[in-house]
Amino acid sequence: MRLLEYEAKNLLSTYRIPIPRGKIFAINELQNITTPVVLKSQIPVGGRGKLGGVRIIRQQTEIQPTAQAIFNLKIRGFLPSKLLAEEIIDISREFYFSLNINRQTAGIELLAHTGGGVEIESQDTADFFRRDIVNKKFESLTDELADYLDIADKAFLLQGIIENAYRCFIDNDCLLLEINPLVLTSDGRLIAGDAKITVDDAAAFRHLDWQFEDNSTEHNFVILNRDGAVATIANGAGLAMATVDAVTASGLTPANFLDIGGTATSDKVLNCFRQITTLDNIKVIIINIFGGIVRCDEVARAIIDAQRQIPDLPKLAIRLSGNRESEARQLLAQYDLPLFDSLETILEDIS
Repeated sequence: MRLLEYEAKNLLSTYRIPIPRGKIFAINELQNITTPVVLKSQIPVGGRGKLGGVRIIRQQTEIQPTAQAIFNLKIRGFLPSKLLAEEIIDISREFYFSLNINRQTAGIELLAHTGGGVEIESQDTADFFRRDIVNKKFESLTDELADYLDIADKAFLLQGIIENAYRCFIDNDCLLLEINPLVLTSDGRLIAGDAKITVDDAAAFRHLDWQFEDNSTEHNFVILNRDGAVATIANGAGLAMATVDAVTASGLTPANFLDIGGTATSDKVLNCFRQITTLDNIKVIIINIFGGIVRCDEVARAIIDAQRQIPDLPKLAIRLSGNRESEARQLLAQYDLPLFDSLETILEDIS
Protein backbone atom coordinates (compact mmCIF):
# COMPACT_ATOMS: atom_id res chain seq x y z
CA MET A 1 0.00 0.00 0.00
CA ARG A 2 1.40 3.36 -1.01
CA LEU A 3 0.56 6.19 1.35
CA LEU A 4 -0.45 9.61 0.15
CA GLU A 5 2.09 12.36 0.81
CA TYR A 6 0.25 13.82 3.79
CA GLU A 7 -0.09 10.34 5.34
CA ALA A 8 3.61 9.64 4.85
CA LYS A 9 4.57 12.98 6.37
CA ASN A 10 2.27 12.52 9.34
CA LEU A 11 3.90 9.17 9.97
CA LEU A 12 7.40 10.64 9.71
CA SER A 13 6.41 13.40 12.11
CA THR A 14 5.47 10.87 14.78
CA TYR A 15 9.09 9.70 14.56
CA ARG A 16 10.39 13.25 15.08
CA ILE A 17 11.41 13.80 11.47
CA PRO A 18 10.74 17.50 10.69
CA ILE A 19 8.09 18.24 8.07
CA PRO A 20 6.68 21.55 6.76
CA ARG A 21 3.67 23.04 8.50
CA GLY A 22 0.62 22.05 6.51
CA LYS A 23 -3.00 20.96 6.47
CA ILE A 24 -5.15 18.76 4.28
CA PHE A 25 -8.17 20.25 2.49
CA ALA A 26 -11.20 19.00 0.58
CA ILE A 27 -12.66 21.04 -2.26
CA ASN A 28 -15.34 22.62 -0.04
CA GLU A 29 -12.76 23.89 2.47
CA LEU A 30 -10.70 26.14 0.21
CA GLN A 31 -11.88 29.26 1.99
CA ASN A 32 -9.67 28.28 4.94
CA ILE A 33 -6.41 28.42 2.94
CA THR A 34 -4.28 31.55 3.24
CA THR A 35 -1.31 32.62 1.14
CA PRO A 36 1.57 32.30 0.59
CA VAL A 37 1.17 28.55 0.25
CA VAL A 38 2.14 25.47 -1.75
CA LEU A 39 -0.81 23.38 -2.96
CA LYS A 40 -0.09 19.71 -3.64
CA SER A 41 -2.32 17.14 -5.31
CA GLN A 42 -2.72 14.09 -3.05
CA ILE A 43 -2.50 11.10 -5.36
CA PRO A 44 -0.46 7.89 -5.01
CA VAL A 45 1.94 8.53 -7.91
CA GLY A 46 5.07 10.56 -8.49
CA GLY A 47 5.83 13.24 -11.04
CA ARG A 48 3.17 15.64 -9.77
CA GLY A 49 5.45 18.68 -9.86
CA LYS A 50 6.28 18.40 -13.55
CA LEU A 51 2.66 17.69 -14.49
CA GLY A 52 1.05 20.63 -12.69
CA GLY A 53 -0.02 18.93 -9.47
CA VAL A 54 2.15 21.15 -7.25
CA ARG A 55 1.65 24.92 -7.40
CA ILE A 56 2.99 27.87 -5.39
CA ILE A 57 0.36 30.54 -4.71
CA ARG A 58 1.18 34.00 -3.38
CA GLN A 59 -2.07 35.88 -4.06
CA GLN A 60 -5.27 35.06 -2.16
CA THR A 61 -7.38 35.56 -5.29
CA GLU A 62 -5.49 32.72 -7.01
CA ILE A 63 -6.41 30.04 -4.46
CA GLN A 64 -9.89 29.14 -5.72
CA PRO A 65 -9.10 28.83 -9.46
CA THR A 66 -5.75 27.13 -8.89
CA ALA A 67 -7.10 24.63 -6.40
CA GLN A 68 -10.05 23.87 -8.66
CA ALA A 69 -7.66 23.25 -11.55
CA ILE A 70 -5.59 20.82 -9.44
CA PHE A 71 -8.69 18.96 -8.25
CA ASN A 72 -9.69 18.46 -11.89
CA LEU A 73 -6.19 17.54 -13.09
CA LYS A 74 -5.84 13.84 -13.79
CA ILE A 75 -2.27 12.60 -13.38
CA ARG A 76 -1.42 9.08 -14.52
CA GLY A 77 -5.03 8.01 -14.10
CA PHE A 78 -5.58 9.57 -10.67
CA LEU A 79 -7.67 12.54 -9.55
CA PRO A 80 -7.22 13.94 -6.02
CA SER A 81 -9.98 14.11 -3.44
CA LYS A 82 -7.75 16.19 -1.16
CA LEU A 83 -5.03 18.82 -1.48
CA LEU A 84 -2.17 19.42 0.92
CA ALA A 85 -1.56 23.11 1.66
CA GLU A 86 1.93 23.73 3.07
CA GLU A 87 4.15 26.58 4.08
CA ILE A 88 6.73 27.74 1.53
CA ILE A 89 10.19 26.61 2.63
CA ASP A 90 13.26 28.75 2.06
CA ILE A 91 15.49 26.16 0.38
CA SER A 92 19.27 26.25 0.41
CA ARG A 93 19.92 22.73 -0.96
CA GLU A 94 17.93 19.62 -1.88
CA PHE A 95 19.04 16.02 -1.33
CA TYR A 96 17.58 12.60 -2.03
CA PHE A 97 17.23 10.14 0.88
CA SER A 98 15.54 6.74 1.06
CA LEU A 99 15.46 3.40 2.83
CA ASN A 100 14.44 0.29 0.93
CA ILE A 101 14.75 -3.48 1.00
CA ASN A 102 17.91 -4.72 -0.67
CA ARG A 103 16.70 -8.10 -1.88
CA GLN A 104 20.20 -9.31 -2.76
CA THR A 105 21.53 -8.81 0.76
CA ALA A 106 18.17 -9.24 2.55
CA GLY A 107 18.96 -6.03 4.41
CA ILE A 108 17.80 -2.44 4.61
CA GLU A 109 19.66 -0.15 2.25
CA LEU A 110 20.17 3.58 2.63
CA LEU A 111 20.23 5.37 -0.72
CA ALA A 112 21.11 9.07 -1.09
CA HIS A 113 22.13 11.65 -3.65
CA THR A 114 23.42 15.20 -3.55
CA GLY A 115 20.82 16.34 -6.10
CA GLY A 116 17.29 15.68 -4.90
CA GLY A 117 13.97 16.96 -6.21
CA VAL A 118 12.17 16.51 -9.51
CA GLU A 119 15.28 15.65 -11.51
CA ILE A 120 16.32 12.67 -9.38
CA GLU A 121 15.32 10.09 -12.01
CA SER A 122 17.79 11.59 -14.48
CA GLN A 123 20.77 11.05 -12.15
CA ASP A 124 23.33 8.38 -12.98
CA THR A 125 22.76 5.38 -10.72
CA ALA A 126 26.51 5.04 -10.20
CA ASP A 127 26.58 8.44 -8.47
CA PHE A 128 24.26 7.44 -5.60
CA PHE A 129 25.45 6.82 -2.06
CA ARG A 130 24.50 3.23 -1.14
CA ARG A 131 25.01 1.50 2.18
CA ASP A 132 23.31 -1.40 3.91
CA ILE A 133 22.45 -0.55 7.50
CA VAL A 134 24.40 -3.13 9.48
CA ASN A 135 24.27 -3.54 13.26
CA LYS A 136 22.68 -0.11 13.62
CA LYS A 137 26.06 1.65 13.42
CA PHE A 138 24.42 4.98 12.79
CA GLU A 139 27.27 7.25 13.86
CA SER A 140 29.80 6.00 11.32
CA LEU A 141 27.11 5.82 8.63
CA THR A 142 26.12 9.40 9.39
CA ASP A 143 29.70 10.62 9.08
CA GLU A 144 30.01 8.95 5.68
CA LEU A 145 26.73 10.37 4.43
CA ALA A 146 27.42 13.86 5.81
CA ASP A 147 30.77 13.92 4.00
CA TYR A 148 29.13 12.71 0.78
CA LEU A 149 26.43 15.40 0.98
CA ASP A 150 29.01 18.00 2.11
CA ILE A 151 27.07 18.91 5.24
CA ALA A 152 29.48 17.74 7.94
CA ASP A 153 28.29 20.55 10.21
CA LYS A 154 24.77 19.06 10.09
CA ALA A 155 25.84 15.53 11.09
CA PHE A 156 23.89 15.65 14.36
CA LEU A 157 20.64 16.53 12.53
CA LEU A 158 21.35 13.98 9.82
CA GLN A 159 21.93 11.20 12.35
CA GLY A 160 18.55 11.90 13.92
CA ILE A 161 16.86 11.58 10.55
CA ILE A 162 18.66 8.32 9.74
CA GLU A 163 17.88 6.74 13.12
CA ASN A 164 14.27 7.87 13.21
CA ALA A 165 13.62 6.89 9.59
CA TYR A 166 15.06 3.46 10.33
CA ARG A 167 12.76 3.03 13.36
CA CYS A 168 9.79 4.14 11.27
CA PHE A 169 10.75 1.68 8.52
CA ILE A 170 11.01 -1.26 10.93
CA ASP A 171 8.00 -0.42 13.10
CA ASN A 172 5.65 -0.02 10.14
CA ASP A 173 6.78 -2.90 7.91
CA CYS A 174 7.85 -0.51 5.16
CA LEU A 175 9.01 -1.59 1.74
CA LEU A 176 10.11 1.94 0.83
CA LEU A 177 10.63 5.14 2.80
CA GLU A 178 11.67 8.01 0.56
CA ILE A 179 12.29 11.67 1.39
CA ASN A 180 12.72 13.63 -1.82
CA PRO A 181 13.72 16.28 -1.42
CA LEU A 182 15.35 16.25 1.97
CA VAL A 183 15.67 20.02 2.26
CA LEU A 184 18.45 21.98 3.89
CA THR A 185 16.81 25.31 4.67
CA SER A 186 18.52 28.67 4.60
CA ASP A 187 18.42 28.73 8.40
CA GLY A 188 20.18 25.37 8.69
CA ARG A 189 17.34 22.90 9.29
CA LEU A 190 16.81 19.53 7.59
CA ILE A 191 13.16 19.01 6.60
CA ALA A 192 11.27 16.33 4.65
CA GLY A 193 10.05 18.44 1.73
CA ASP A 194 8.19 15.52 0.18
CA ALA A 195 7.75 11.92 1.25
CA LYS A 196 6.76 8.59 -0.22
CA ILE A 197 6.13 5.52 1.94
CA THR A 198 5.03 2.06 0.83
CA VAL A 199 4.00 -0.39 3.54
CA ASP A 200 3.59 -4.15 3.22
CA ASP A 201 -0.12 -5.02 2.87
CA ALA A 202 0.63 -8.52 4.14
CA ALA A 203 1.64 -7.06 7.51
CA ALA A 204 -1.68 -5.28 8.07
CA PHE A 205 -2.71 -7.81 10.73
CA ARG A 206 0.08 -6.41 12.92
CA HIS A 207 -1.16 -2.84 12.51
CA LEU A 208 -4.80 -2.64 13.52
CA ASP A 209 -4.31 1.10 14.07
CA TRP A 210 -3.58 1.75 10.38
CA GLN A 211 -6.18 4.15 8.99
CA PHE A 212 -4.54 5.07 5.71
CA GLU A 213 -6.67 5.92 2.70
CA ASP A 214 -7.24 2.91 0.52
CA ASN A 215 -5.96 3.81 -2.95
CA SER A 216 -6.83 0.45 -4.48
CA THR A 217 -10.16 1.68 -5.89
CA GLU A 218 -8.43 3.31 -8.82
CA HIS A 219 -6.98 -0.07 -9.84
CA ASN A 220 -10.57 -1.39 -10.15
CA PHE A 221 -11.47 1.27 -12.71
CA VAL A 222 -11.26 -0.28 -16.17
CA ILE A 223 -12.17 1.52 -19.39
CA LEU A 224 -14.13 -0.85 -21.62
CA ASN A 225 -15.13 1.48 -24.45
CA ARG A 226 -14.26 5.16 -24.64
CA ASP A 227 -17.25 5.70 -26.94
CA GLY A 228 -19.64 4.16 -24.42
CA ALA A 229 -22.43 6.40 -23.15
CA VAL A 230 -23.18 4.51 -19.91
CA ALA A 231 -20.81 4.58 -16.95
CA THR A 232 -21.20 2.14 -14.07
CA ILE A 233 -20.33 2.19 -10.37
CA ALA A 234 -20.93 -0.87 -8.19
CA ASN A 235 -19.49 -2.49 -5.08
CA GLY A 236 -17.99 -5.93 -5.32
CA ALA A 237 -16.50 -7.48 -8.44
CA GLY A 238 -19.50 -9.77 -8.96
CA LEU A 239 -22.08 -6.99 -8.81
CA ALA A 240 -19.87 -4.73 -10.96
CA MET A 241 -19.58 -7.40 -13.66
CA ALA A 242 -23.29 -8.16 -13.49
CA THR A 243 -24.07 -4.46 -13.91
CA VAL A 244 -21.86 -4.20 -16.99
CA ASP A 245 -23.38 -7.39 -18.44
CA ALA A 246 -26.91 -6.09 -17.86
CA VAL A 247 -26.12 -2.79 -19.59
CA THR A 248 -24.74 -4.68 -22.59
CA ALA A 249 -27.71 -7.05 -22.70
CA SER A 250 -30.08 -4.08 -22.81
CA GLY A 251 -28.45 -2.89 -26.03
CA LEU A 252 -26.43 -0.06 -24.45
CA THR A 253 -22.66 0.33 -24.47
CA PRO A 254 -20.93 0.37 -21.06
CA ALA A 255 -17.89 2.66 -20.96
CA ASN A 256 -16.26 1.20 -17.89
CA PHE A 257 -16.08 -1.37 -15.12
CA LEU A 258 -15.75 0.11 -11.63
CA ASP A 259 -15.78 -1.82 -8.35
CA ILE A 260 -15.54 0.50 -5.35
CA GLY A 261 -15.00 -2.41 -2.97
CA GLY A 262 -16.30 -2.96 0.52
CA THR A 263 -15.09 0.23 2.21
CA ALA A 264 -16.75 2.91 0.12
CA THR A 265 -16.04 6.14 1.96
CA SER A 266 -17.47 9.42 0.74
CA ASP A 267 -14.06 10.54 -0.54
CA LYS A 268 -13.56 7.29 -2.44
CA VAL A 269 -16.96 7.45 -4.14
CA LEU A 270 -16.43 11.10 -5.03
CA ASN A 271 -13.09 10.21 -6.62
CA CYS A 272 -14.87 7.55 -8.70
CA PHE A 273 -17.15 10.23 -10.11
CA ARG A 274 -14.12 12.33 -10.98
CA GLN A 275 -12.58 9.40 -12.87
CA ILE A 276 -15.76 8.82 -14.84
CA THR A 277 -16.02 12.48 -15.88
CA THR A 278 -12.68 12.14 -17.70
CA LEU A 279 -14.56 10.05 -20.29
CA ASP A 280 -16.02 12.23 -23.04
CA ASN A 281 -19.26 10.54 -24.11
CA ILE A 282 -21.00 9.62 -20.85
CA LYS A 283 -24.73 10.40 -20.87
CA VAL A 284 -25.74 8.55 -17.70
CA ILE A 285 -23.97 7.08 -14.66
CA ILE A 286 -25.55 3.98 -13.13
CA ILE A 287 -24.81 3.62 -9.40
CA ASN A 288 -25.69 0.08 -8.28
CA ILE A 289 -24.80 -0.44 -4.61
CA PHE A 290 -25.74 -3.21 -2.21
CA GLY A 291 -25.12 -1.98 1.33
CA GLY A 292 -23.61 -4.68 3.51
CA ILE A 293 -20.48 -3.20 5.03
CA VAL A 294 -20.93 -0.22 2.72
CA ARG A 295 -23.34 2.36 4.14
CA CYS A 296 -25.90 3.60 1.62
CA ASP A 297 -26.18 6.99 3.34
CA GLU A 298 -22.42 7.50 2.97
CA VAL A 299 -22.72 6.81 -0.75
CA ALA A 300 -25.70 9.17 -0.93
CA ARG A 301 -23.66 11.99 0.64
CA ALA A 302 -20.92 11.40 -1.93
CA ILE A 303 -23.48 11.58 -4.73
CA ILE A 304 -24.76 14.89 -3.36
CA ASP A 305 -21.19 16.21 -3.05
CA ALA A 306 -20.50 15.16 -6.64
CA GLN A 307 -23.50 17.13 -7.89
CA ARG A 308 -22.30 20.19 -6.01
CA GLN A 309 -18.64 20.00 -6.95
CA ILE A 310 -18.36 18.51 -10.44
CA PRO A 311 -19.53 20.75 -13.29
CA ASP A 312 -21.75 19.15 -15.95
CA LEU A 313 -22.14 15.87 -14.10
CA PRO A 314 -24.09 13.45 -16.35
CA LYS A 315 -27.53 12.12 -15.43
CA LEU A 316 -27.47 9.80 -12.40
CA ALA A 317 -29.49 6.56 -12.16
CA ILE A 318 -29.21 5.33 -8.58
CA ARG A 319 -30.01 2.05 -6.85
CA LEU A 320 -28.96 1.81 -3.20
CA SER A 321 -30.15 -1.23 -1.30
CA GLY A 322 -29.35 -2.52 2.18
CA ASN A 323 -27.46 -0.89 5.04
CA ARG A 324 -29.04 2.54 5.83
CA GLU A 325 -31.09 2.54 2.64
CA SER A 326 -33.95 4.57 4.18
CA GLU A 327 -31.53 7.27 5.39
CA ALA A 328 -30.01 7.42 1.91
CA ARG A 329 -33.45 7.76 0.33
CA GLN A 330 -34.28 10.71 2.61
CA LEU A 331 -30.98 12.45 1.84
CA LEU A 332 -31.35 12.08 -1.92
CA ALA A 333 -34.99 13.19 -1.87
CA GLN A 334 -33.89 16.57 -0.52
CA TYR A 335 -32.00 17.08 -3.81
CA ASP A 336 -34.65 15.60 -6.11
CA LEU A 337 -32.56 12.49 -6.73
CA PRO A 338 -34.89 9.47 -6.86
CA LEU A 339 -33.85 5.92 -6.03
CA PHE A 340 -34.70 3.10 -8.41
CA ASP A 341 -35.88 -0.19 -6.91
CA SER A 342 -33.77 -2.36 -9.22
CA LEU A 343 -31.21 -2.32 -11.99
CA GLU A 344 -33.90 -3.54 -14.38
CA THR A 345 -36.02 -0.44 -13.82
CA ILE A 346 -32.97 1.74 -14.34
CA LEU A 347 -32.28 0.12 -17.71
CA GLU A 348 -35.92 0.46 -18.73
CA ASP A 349 -35.78 4.16 -17.86
CA ILE A 350 -32.58 4.98 -19.80
CA SER A 351 -33.07 2.70 -22.81
